[in-house]
Amino acid sequence: MGIVINNLCKNYGKKVALDGVNLQINNGMFGLLGPNGAGKTTLMRILTTLIAPTSGVIDINGVPIGNRKSIREITGYLPQEFSVYPNFSVYEALDYLAVLSGINDNKMRKTIINERLERVNLDRFRKVKVKALSGGMKRRLGIAQALLANPKVLIVDEPTAGLDPEERIRFRNMLGSLAAERIVILSTHIVEDIESTCEHIAILDNGKIAYSGSVGKLLEMAGDFVWGGLVEFDKMESLKESFTLLSSVRESDSIRVRILSGIKPFETAENVLPSIEDGYMKIIKGVV
Repeated sequence: MGIVINNLCKNYGKKVALDGVNLQINNGMFGLLGPNGAGKTTLMRILTTLIAPTSGVIDINGVPIGNRKSIREITGYLPQEFSVYPNFSVYEALDYLAVLSGINDNKMRKTIINERLERVNLDRFRKVKVKALSGGMKRRLGIAQALLANPKVLIVDEPTAGLDPEERIRFRNMLGSLAAERIVILSTHIVEDIESTCEHIAILDNGKIAYSGSVGKLLEMAGDFVWGGLVEFDKMESLKESFTLLSSVRESDSIRVRILSGIKPFETAENVLPSIEDGYMKIIKGVV
């Protein structure tokens, strides 16, 4: 089983949002990387049946995407902008959303809500109003609502944007635990989130899949293209004009740089171990 996407296209008038996307996603955590405007949210909204594709074929656990009712029964979604009535308590919000989801039996609904609150570590905050929650707590509430129907596929769109480092780590760990029993698709432009959680990724750029495969393969591809070393201040402008500068840190009277290049960028440069961000930049910049 899993998600199979073949030649998926989505147009908004003359604007092409997705152009011939092909992907296969299996159980576990899958990372979807790409710059803002690459088409990630459009893809997520198609997978959750919120919008229809222009063309292409999608099966989720053997169910065609056109069967909206069945797809919605097996998918949970945390959109980039999740909101619920701010004056509801955490429990009231989930109770309301559960009723909207068709969970009408009171006893069953209470059991499900209590389990989901415990799962996302919000059980102690059940009486707190939504408007009083921190950003990270609101995202966890969003995950709780996405899990109400115990979906086989969980889709989260930019879930850690705006969170402080501690909340981001906590949120990533929670997603990792959820991926043990379902497909979790993490869509983000924050490379660090992917590096910490995902074994398989895809990079979407301008509506097309620029890379699909393992993290290890991406690092291998970037291996000979990442250079590091110390340069003098007066050499920096020339390097910036000629190469992709990944990072620069001042060290005494020099600057330690990391550069993306298919050739040795300066005389004392040496190849250094790449990160996922380096691999991502290689793909996006098209460095060969």
